[in-house]
Amino acid sequence: MYWTLELASRIEDAPWPCTLEELLDYAQRSGAPLEVIENLNEMLEDGGNGEVYDTIEDLWPDYPTKEDFFFNEEEY
Repeated sequence: MYWTLELASRIEDAPWPCTLEELLDYAQRSGAPLEVIENLNEMLEDGGNGEVYDTIEDLWPDYPTKEDFFFNEEEY
């Protein structure tokens, strides 16, 4: 299983909080790439049933936030 920024962005707009089953359903309905669906299926198989995720950061802790790309316009 691997996550990239592009793959994770496909489920960023999911109806949080949600379970892995709900994320999988959302990914399938929204036409997410096969890699996203495989990653979610693998997480389900690894025992993630029933766990509720509040944000994408719960799913992928290293997911970049807007603060990671902060640009201080006053400096330039």
